[in-house]
Amino acid sequence: MNRSIALFLVSFCLLTVDANAKDKPSPYEDIYPQTGYKSVEEALDDFEQHLNQKIKLPLRVPPISFTHHFGRFSDSKYEDNDAFEVKYINDQSPENHYKIDIRKYKVPIREKYVLSTFELKNGIIATYITIAGFNVLVFERGDLQYMLSIDQRVSDKVTPEILVDIANSIDY
Repeated sequence: MNRSIALFLVSFCLLTVDANAKDKPSPYEDIYPQTGYKSVEEALDDFEQHLNQKIKLPLRVPPISFTHHFGRFSDSKYEDNDAFEVKYINDQSPENHYKIDIRKYKVPIREKYVLSTFELKNGIIATYITIAGFNVLVFERGDLQYMLSIDQRVSDKVTPEILVDIANSIDY
């Protein structure tokens, strides 16, 4: 009988370990490519070829840690709705989430979301808004709209002024 109990306990432990292994979330390297993300360079190249123009990205990133970055080009059936997106994430700190969106279609900004405006070093006015848990700096360069988004949970570390510095780093 002791042997039956021991076998039962060993079987139970093995099943528990196997179940726990199956319950673990897939790593970001598996999840993001399944939804169309790839390397930033590949996605940017796709977007540039589609628009037939060079796109400049900011040289700077927020002063928080990231473990992954991915890019995605979305080719919409509506020409003006094509978009390029870069995500910076941290698999240990989900609040460390920064995103760059670039699109031809200019997303209208509703006044109720506007917190302030800033002048970039090239004279362009950038609008700082809050929406859906993110603080976002929105500005235009040529015929494109840029949106730099940071999770509100890190707003004490990534201030609007830091987002402005990041936007200014495009003009290198």
